[in-house]
Amino acid sequence: MGVVNGGDRWVFGYGSLMWRPGFPFVERSGAVLHGRRRAFCIYSVHHRGTYERPGLVLGLAPGGAVRGMAYRVAAADWPEVYAYLREREQPTETYFEAWADVRIDGAGPAPALVFLSDRKHVQWAGALTLDQQCDLISGASGLSGRNIDYLRDLVMHLREDGVRDHAMEALLRMVEAREGG
Repeated sequence: MGVVNGGDRWVFGYGSLMWRPGFPFVERSGAVLHGRRRAFCIYSVHHRGTYERPGLVLGLAPGGAVRGMAYRVAAADWPEVYAYLREREQPTETYFEAWADVRIDGAGPAPALVFLSDRKHVQWAGALTLDQQCDLISGASGLSGRNIDYLRDLVMHLREDGVRDHAMEALLRMVEAREGG
């Protein structure tokens, strides 16, 4: 299951794991996962919203490709890192774990742990228009803070990594206008 380099494993992040992994790693590298795309497609009732006022968080919707970060985790750290990731990424089990080949910059394909959106889960929002996404993100807040801050972090960190996601940038402008800056 995704074992490379004497027991090390890769983890792929496409959202907050890109800029705030929260676990020890041996190597961090840009990577691309084909067949999935980054999307605000998960209702957030924990980190960026509540059951009474859901927000939205990122998921991997089918189709396209997504640029993210791959982290190589040492074999000795894997049990602790895996437990941390399960707790962080699965508070309401809206994702399922998979091992998928990602293309790691300068190293080629490697199996990585990826958290994929469960389209059968009650929190799956599916394909929403930018207006619908704006409505849900604007004013939403959860245990990890305001939903707009999550969106801002995403856009800022994607830019820092040389990725321009025009849809996410347009969404941020819309939410900022709605929230007054």
